[in-house]
Amino acid sequence: SSASEEDDKEDKAWEPEKKVPRSRKQPVPKDSKPKKVPRVKKSALQSGDGSEGVRVKEELNNSVAIADIDLEDRKDRLGTVQTLKTARTKRKNSAQSTSAQRTKKLKVNEETNKASNVECGDYSTETPSTSTMWEGACKKEENEDDFRFGQSPPKKMKTETSPQGQPVRFPANASDIKEEVEMNWDIVQVLSERTNIEFWVCANIIRLFNDDNTIPFIIRYRKELINNLDADALREVRQTLEELRAVAKKAHSTIQKIKKEGKMSECLLKALLNCKTFEELEHVSAPYKTGSKGTKAQRAKQLGLEGAARTLLENPGQLNLLSYIKPNVKGLSALQDIETGVQHILADMVAKDKDTLDFIRKLCQSRYICIQSSLAKVSSKKVNEKDVDKFLLYQNFSCNIRNIQHHQILAINRGENLKILTVKVNISDGIKNEFCRWCIQNRWRPRGFARPELMKILHSSLDDSFKRLIYPLLCREFRAKLTSDAEKESVMMFGRNLRQLLLTSPVPGRTLMGVDPGYKHGCKLAIISPTSQILHTDVVYLHCGQGFREAEKIKRLLLNFNCNTVVIGNGTACRETEAYFADLIMKNYFAPLDVVYW
Repeated sequence: SSASEEDDKEDKAWEPEKKVPRSRKQPVPKDSKPKKVPRVKKSALQSGDGSEGVRVKEELNNSVAIADIDLEDRKDRLGTVQTLKTARTKRKNSAQSTSAQRTKKLKVNEETNKASNVECGDYSTETPSTSTMWEGACKKEENEDDFRFGQSPPKKMKTETSPQGQPVRFPANASDIKEEVEMNWDIVQVLSERTNIEFWVCANIIRLFNDDNTIPFIIRYRKELINNLDADALREVRQTLEELRAVAKKAHSTIQKIKKEGKMSECLLKALLNCKTFEELEHVSAPYKTGSKGTKAQRAKQLGLEGAARTLLENPGQLNLLSYIKPNVKGLSALQDIETGVQHILADMVAKDKDTLDFIRKLCQSRYICIQSSLAKVSSKKVNEKDVDKFLLYQNFSCNIRNIQHHQILAINRGENLKILTVKVNISDGIKNEFCRWCIQNRWRPRGFARPELMKILHSSLDDSFKRLIYPLLCREFRAKLTSDAEKESVMMFGRNLRQLLLTSPVPGRTLMGVDPGYKHGCKLAIISPTSQILHTDVVYLHCGQGFREAEKIKRLLLNFNCNTVVIGNGTACRETEAYFADLIMKNYFAPLDVVYW
């Protein structure tokens, strides 16, 4: 109190000579510390009081900028000095109490740190003491594989095989899908190629089907795993998957039968495991069926000419066909017979080679191939003339296999089954010449100099392989694919026609309002015209305390579209919705319309 009285006396005695206008400081942002600005000392008294107040206030709150004290407002300055002094005393008291609490906390932290170091000796000594208390409670970071940079992490799905959940896409683990029967081709890759669907989607679909998930369940609850495919596409993928698995099972059963008969060879095993369709499998396994006489190549191999055929390709300079002549053995008595046997073996090797078949299939995709049908020359007498007249359009018919319609394929097949039509797939000679040229220059080129007579054998074997083995295989493949596509399209056409039949208006000539009842998400409305065109769609909330307000909206819609028939769907809240409309109709709320509901 004595010090404040002395300050009052000195303030009254002192007056400034001039009013010096001073610019205020710019406010400092909260994050930065206020800087001390040197001030001009006009008198020792002013500098002593002002600097003391500013310093105390900086200690109180460093983040708040301190405004300059105007020299003219003496009373305000005295009040601030007194408040600063009282705040200083309070701060000292609080500082003492906080320092005591801080020392207690440090002691507790040291004790807990020692305890944690004793229990967990694996942790490094550089870990700060405050973090060791929360190490157990912190959530561990996930692996880097689960993160995607630049986009949100993928959803996870729980299955029986992985209850922890696995990411939506399986690009790394897609090839890990193991089938019951293993082949030389990847089932996911082949499924992706045949259905034109992404690789990761096919992998997900196989996993979902392996977990016994149904198509409706996958469509509704696993959309993110199948890239939002519709039910028809998913059904087609499942059908293709079943076909591939059936081919694999049949291939392995065929392998077991041939092994029991003792006819299995390494090349045959590789050819059977490379088969992807039933036609290929039939082509490879036909000569080894029980009861068959065997192919020409098999008979030539039994005569011991397989070594000569391999020598012609690998080291033609050392091949001497005259050394294989045996006058007393049928098939080896003359040089011509030996050349024919070697030719048959080479033709069989070419026809069963995977790379060769892939090349000819790819070549046929880019070239003109037509299917032709004509009237059978020898038609049975039992055939009725009316049936013949039905196929009048296809008695001299020719069309590209890429442009032919599905109903035309089915009609041609019916005529062929009735033995009225003969069907032929025409592959041009240009495709054959290009195929033979590719084989000579690339795949079946001899590894050394071959004499002209040996090259003649190789050319004739390629011609024989294409005409006798490869061409019938391609015809069967084309016919089978066209037939399967036509049958699928016929089923889809039947479904579309049935859909139109079921969607026929039961009350013709009326505008209808359809109501799909619901509680939380509201009742969905749709107004359709007498010609089944959608006029308006809307949502009303009839069972959320807004029924009276929504009644005005419904009435306005009915009047605008001149609709007097309401159709209420069956399901959740259907009884409440029916009572709602029945109450409004009883009160004649929709007048002048005579509204009815069903």
